[in-house]
Amino acid sequence: METVQTALWVVVLLVALAILFDFMNGFHDAANSIATVVSTGVLKPTQAVVFAAFFNFVAIFIFHLSVAATIGKGIVQPGVVDTHVVFGALVGAITWNVITWYYGIPSSSSHALIGGIVGAVIAKAGVGALVSAGILKTVAFIFISPLLGFLLGSLMMVAVAWIFRRARPSKIDKWFRRLQLVSAGAYSLGHGGNDAQKTIGIIWLLLIATGYASASDASPPTWAIVSCYLAIGLGTMFGGWRIVKTMGQKITKLKPVGGFCAETGGAMTLFLATALGIPVSTTHTITGAIVGVGSTQRASAVRWGVAGNIVWAWILTIPASAFVAAIAYWISLQLY
Repeated sequence: METVQTALWVVVLLVALAILFDFMNGFHDAANSIATVVSTGVLKPTQAVVFAAFFNFVAIFIFHLSVAATIGKGIVQPGVVDTHVVFGALVGAITWNVITWYYGIPSSSSHALIGGIVGAVIAKAGVGALVSAGILKTVAFIFISPLLGFLLGSLMMVAVAWIFRRARPSKIDKWFRRLQLVSAGAYSLGHGGNDAQKTIGIIWLLLIATGYASASDASPPTWAIVSCYLAIGLGTMFGGWRIVKTMGQKITKLKPVGGFCAETGGAMTLFLATALGIPVSTTHTITGAIVGVGSTQRASAVRWGVAGNIVWAWILTIPASAFVAAIAYWISLQLY
């Protein structure tokens, strides 16, 4: 009886840690949803975070749990995950998020979590315990999602420029200030739909590993789903203003029409990835779309040095969070 109570106590703490990560995900990635709409002056910062948080939560009613299933059952071999692995994964992801938030670097919370899972699992059972198909799919989209965002964002910008070539700039600005509310809402839906499911997936992993859920269950418990969508929405409401500045101002200067094209291109990419059950980085996606929009004006409109620093953060995210997760896994073995 004592062992069961202790196990339950550990599980509750790890679920709380997972929800903290989810909150930080919203906090850290708030810039993805609102940087463009704030930098173009369409919404004030306080309005934008409430707007984005609302659509983050509404995503619960729209998307299937395909991404949660990938994280819960498609990254590591069944039976390998235990409470130590989950602890290591979450500590690795949270640590990397805090470091990149502090320095205002828009890295990927998603890939920090994937890196954390990979590092903790390798520390326990080696590379053979990973599911190669799930890992390769996720790694491939590190490159595909920003490229797709870039392509769709730039194509949207070119199409809009051609369609409205005879309209007065003042009228275009007025129209797209309103349309950007639609595109920002769509992007926030995609953000909530893809990112909240990653934490749902790791809670699902934990519950299966500790016997509080079955691997044959079609979906995770309702309380886990609602908690994760609420946490990411609340995190977005608190916002990450250091990263908003980088995303909305330092990469390229955006007008409402550019913000609309970037958000629409990014939202299309996220909707596709979520439908396919692929955990992608909302950070990578919107950065690619913003660069794509900026590059249609002229190459010099994009501050490639800033974009280059962001790419380095992308490259380092999985190995850095994996390294921290492996250390955290070892520490957890000493703790309980």
